[in-house]
Amino acid sequence: MISTRLSAAIAAVTAAGLLAACSGGTNAAGGNSSTTLTIASQDQGSIEPVVKAFEKANPGIDVRLTVSSADQYQQQIRTKLASGTGPDVMSVWPGNGNPAATYVLAKPGYLLDLSDRPWASKLPDAVKTVSQYQGKTYNGVFGLNGIGAVYNQDALDKAGLTPPGTWTELLDFCKDANAKGTPAFALGIQDNWVTQIVLYALAATTVYGPDPDFDKKMQAGQATFADSPWTTAMAKYQQMDKAGCFQKDPLGTSYEAGQELAATGKTLGIIQGNWVIALLKGKNPNGKFTLRALPATDTPSEFLMPAAGGTGYGVNAKARNKELALKFVDFVMSPEGMNLFVTTQGGLPTRPDTGFTPDASLTELSTFVNDDRTVPFMDQLWPNPKVQQSMLSGLQEIFSDQSTPDKVLQAMDADYTSGS
Repeated sequence: MISTRLSAAIAAVTAAGLLAACSGGTNAAGGNSSTTLTIASQDQGSIEPVVKAFEKANPGIDVRLTVSSADQYQQQIRTKLASGTGPDVMSVWPGNGNPAATYVLAKPGYLLDLSDRPWASKLPDAVKTVSQYQGKTYNGVFGLNGIGAVYNQDALDKAGLTPPGTWTELLDFCKDANAKGTPAFALGIQDNWVTQIVLYALAATTVYGPDPDFDKKMQAGQATFADSPWTTAMAKYQQMDKAGCFQKDPLGTSYEAGQELAATGKTLGIIQGNWVIALLKGKNPNGKFTLRALPATDTPSEFLMPAAGGTGYGVNAKARNKELALKFVDFVMSPEGMNLFVTTQGGLPTRPDTGFTPDASLTELSTFVNDDRTVPFMDQLWPNPKVQQSMLSGLQEIFSDQSTPDKVLQAMDADYTSGS
């Protein structure tokens, strides 16, 4: 779980009215000029206002920004860094779960040590842990994100339905939604990173509810994916699919197309991270969207939400313009930059001293964080990126009837113990 200290810090700031609040690309475009900065980002729609604010605060700066999908970004970034054509600043995920995560990029020396930056010591302990490698900070993680069901209130009102409060009600909700002619949730798993989101939302409650120390047991070799409640989470994912919880052909639907379905009321919502709310509002400015925990049992007091530090920014150890790169990351991690980022993205800042008031759409997420009813995004604590990759490709194969949950979980176990 997110540490008690993180929860307490956020709760204390909330009481004072000061709660501090995936997709990327690679850019080899250069410029050795002292006024040119290259940035590769996977933050769809969120980084542009931050870049504009940075340029306004630093007249004469030329920021060359490349933004692309998370899948494309993760496939390309290490190749570019290894070849010496990487950007000055880049998106970096917390922890160790994918090819562009902190541990994975810091271990071979691709990232600059940021431990002496003024913001590094101010991060909550739970965020520091996944921002560091061997005790040194390499990632400016600016926001806390959560995963759950995001509902389109106008679509709910039109269908005459209300968000479900239990697992049984969730399955009934899906059937009732289909009877009204509007599927419950958009699912765009043509982009394979999206396949994990529903599973994480279910695993938070089904795996970590009964066993908060599951990750520690995995690390000690005392537990496996295949012989654990991960089988329950997988089964519930399949139950949702069979109950018609998703629109037709999720495999043929992209993340972008899924957003369009939820934003325009062609589905009643979407199961995603809180970052999707800003994207939905971009497509439907008058829409009302709310994030809620996805029910995974019939006992609401058991519900947990995945919530953790989201994607941050690191500096290329061989940056062409290291001074300007550090200046940009410091801006991102300042109260001004952090608040602008999470306001645009729709999250909560990692620092509790920024004077941020969260949007009403995130009330339930804030409550779960404050009540210490969250668990980290599962991949952040896995020992290497191969585990997540097996899960993502395996889930797509399950949806195309080419594999089974047992086979996918067994493959994840094999990768978990295989090293990096």
